Amino acid sequence: MTNYTNCLECGDKIVGRIDKKFCDAQCRNSYNNKVKRESEKRIIETNRILRHNRKLLKQLSPEGKTTIRKTFLEKLGFNFNYHTHTYTTVNNNTYKLCYEFGYLEVDDGKKILIVNEQPYMKGK
Repeated sequence: MTNYTNCLECGDKIVGRIDKKFCDAQCRNSYNNKVKRESEKRIIETNRILRHNRKLLKQLSPEGKTTIRKTFLEKLGFNFNYHTHTYTTVNNNTYKLCYEFGYLEVDDGKKILIVNEQPYMKGK
């Protein structure tokens, strides 16, 4: 008795074992890549935003420390909801960091102080 099942990727009939799911390795790889891509969409999007934020901070602070208007950073597409970690000073100022570049809201949130991460800011 011959058992027929359909390939999960292309839908072609598969001849052989009843538990076989794919007609060949290409269909298996294609299917698994689609499943992985769907499940990791959020991670990919978060990393894209973090890389964009880092790129902006790096470009705007080539000397390691600078102050700019918050609205300017927003116009460039900076997303203030995403950062990799924070550092709180003894004065209770909280720097938000995107990898090795950090920023602190100053002047009642109207300006942004951009700094390069310092050795004392790294976790223990």
